[in-house]
Amino acid sequence: MDHKIILNHQEIEHKVRRIAYQILETFVDDGEIIVAGIADNGFILAQKIAEALHKIAPIKVVLCEVKMDKQHPFNPIATSIPSEQYRDKSIVLVDDVLNSGSTLIYGVKHFLEVPTKKFKTVVLVDRNHKKFPVKADFKGISLSTSHKEHVQVVFEKNNNHAYLV
Repeated sequence: MDHKIILNHQEIEHKVRRIAYQILETFVDDGEIIVAGIADNGFILAQKIAEALHKIAPIKVVLCEVKMDKQHPFNPIATSIPSEQYRDKSIVLVDDVLNSGSTLIYGVKHFLEVPTKKFKTVVLVDRNHKKFPVKADFKGISLSTSHKEHVQVVFEKNNNHAYLV
């Protein structure tokens, strides 16, 4: 199979830092942000964004892992923190790739079952092929691909990359 690198390690690091600044600009008046990453790669990306936020601002960042069945996103969703902890808070939901939009929209639905202060979404790669009316507020890169192509994000120590198959 032929893999075309669309983001290398350094580019991902730059995009994470830029996204962190965009989040900070949006939530500058908030004392606390819940950064919720969809397991597995979305949570890794959320951790990287949280680290970048810690470096640029004295804002409290609470990490939350969101566990869901991506093949059946309407199944129950679990979070690593109780809903009381994100009630009336500002939330950023993070995933690595926005494909059809189903994972992100069901993730958003889960968090909207309790009142929130502000809600934004982040993806590293937006494929522009959505079946659902969902958008990423902050994205690393927008990529027009065919339905047959697949985007894979790999997080490895000193070798983060995203490629197209």
